[in-house]
Amino acid sequence: MIEEGSKSGKATVEKRQLFMEMRAQNFDVIRLSTYRTACKLRFVQKRCNLHLVDVWNMIEAFRDNGLSTLDHNAEINVSRLETILSSIFYQLNKRLPTTHQINVEQSIGLLLNFMVATYDSEGHGKLTVFSMKSMLATMCGGKIVDKLRYIFSQISDSGGTMVFAKFDQFLREVLKLPTAVFEGPSFGYTEHSVRTCFPQQKKILLNTFLDVMMADPPPQCLVWLPLMHRLANVENVFHPVECSYCRSESMMGFRYRCQQCHGYQLCQNCFWRGHASGPHSNQHQMKEHSSWKSPAKKLSHAISKSLGCVPIGEPPHPVFPEAAERPQDLAHPTQLKPVSNNMNDTILMSSGAPTSTKSSTLESPSRLDEEHRLIARYAARLAAEASNSTQCPPTDLSFNFDANKQQRQLIAELENKNREILQEIQRLRLEHEQASQPTPEKAQQNPTLLAELRLLRHRKDELEKRMSALQESRRELMVQLEGLMRLLKDEEQKAAQTGGSPHSSPSHSASCTMPMPIRSTSAGSTPTHTPQDCLAGVGDDVLDAFSQGVPRNLRNDLLVAADSITNTMSSLVKELHSVDDGLEDEEVNMRNGRDKVSAPRHYGNRHSTPSF
Repeated sequence: MIEEGSKSGKATVEKRQLFMEMRAQNFDVIRLSTYRTACKLRFVQKRCNLHLVDVWNMIEAFRDNGLSTLDHNAEINVSRLETILSSIFYQLNKRLPTTHQINVEQSIGLLLNFMVATYDSEGHGKLTVFSMKSMLATMCGGKIVDKLRYIFSQISDSGGTMVFAKFDQFLREVLKLPTAVFEGPSFGYTEHSVRTCFPQQKKILLNTFLDVMMADPPPQCLVWLPLMHRLANVENVFHPVECSYCRSESMMGFRYRCQQCHGYQLCQNCFWRGHASGPHSNQHQMKEHSSWKSPAKKLSHAISKSLGCVPIGEPPHPVFPEAAERPQDLAHPTQLKPVSNNMNDTILMSSGAPTSTKSSTLESPSRLDEEHRLIARYAARLAAEASNSTQCPPTDLSFNFDANKQQRQLIAELENKNREILQEIQRLRLEHEQASQPTPEKAQQNPTLLAELRLLRHRKDELEKRMSALQESRRELMVQLEGLMRLLKDEEQKAAQTGGSPHSSPSHSASCTMPMPIRSTSAGSTPTHTPQDCLAGVGDDVLDAFSQGVPRNLRNDLLVAADSITNTMSSLVKELHSVDDGLEDEEVNMRNGRDKVSAPRHYGNRHSTPSF
């Protein structure tokens, strides 16, 4: 008894787990019931991993489990339903890469409890075959056109005509899905549901059925079905646009643009919750965008559309033959071929055109849809032309030939015009390049700037010559200072030996001869002239140091004289640099600015002041 109670309690918890997780997502804050229903069913689809199973995998599983031969009203118990779901998910894990394996037991438990809660609310423990097929075909992944083709095969007779009673039964079963996610008041089944889809009781074939189901807008009772597929396609779409309400700098998913307020755009979360700011109102008409196109791409698309390069008014689905098709769940297994292992794309698809499925692993779903539409359109056109050629009289044939000839002439005229436009673009580009290149004539248009430039160059040459002369003088003075330092050193040594002052005796002062760059006397030579003559050409500081009777620190005086020379040289270098910078600025303005003056540049050597 205790074990049975624990099992029943665990089953109750598992049964409520999916609904508890769905309530935690807070989908009820979405203002529009259509988006609210689509979001809830999309959550159930992804939580049960049904988005990874294609409708063709479902058909294969139905056939492998013997459901293809059973009547739609036959009942199956829950244990057999669990076996069918197990085969679906275990086969899915075999197709998926090892890095993307799913939890099979959890997926089976969640989906089984959801199906039982949806189609066996009274607790009989049984489901009909048609209920199970309708639910799995609607909630699985894949393209909506493939799903609708399979559903039509289940509700049509052997002649390929839809049976209204079976379609009514399908609506009863499929509209239980919104009711299961607590959206029954908006999308529950009513007796008028069939008439809202097909107001006129007439013969409904496959293409008519697809036209009605995939129209814009679709039937009101099934409006959530195409929206659920659009949600799956835009989950990872990025829009580099700022939301006008929440100020988010980027959007993921849908993007909504107001048709009355210029530049007002909302992300899907703000639009679904009814947010508005400024002059915008929730009553304004909004346009839904499922992709982002740059302004350049929009312009190219508009030009291509105006030139007739983009087809206008394409059908929402390929045009299929009106002849009756075999039920697709009875198809041979070889008609199912693997296409892609992408988690967001379909896993398998029908190989109605075997030659085109070989390269489908390298093509995107949008590219495949475009190719399918083009092939179907061309096939229908060829079939119409073939029927017309067998039935029309010769006059009609000549009329067709004339029409084709006119079309070819129009194409030739457009091609010639296109070539002329390209040649004109090339000519304008060459003229622009020639106009942007500098010419010698342009350099002579402003003589004032040229005269200023020549003066600056002349001033620079003079300063460089003066700089060279001062450098030579400085070198000579440095040699003389070094000689004086040696003399002072010798005098100090002699004073230390004799014990007297070097300035106290006239003989010592008279022996101070000035070393010259060409001829220098030694310390022990005989003086032939006075001290004033020996110090000729030396700075005032040095003269004062030798002429005063009171001894002073001659080393400091020499250093002061050296600093004075260094400061003079620094000021001269700064002046030379300022003139050089002004010359460079003038040359840059002449080159980049108004008159494109191109003159040779000459720079003198910049001498750095040595430190000691």
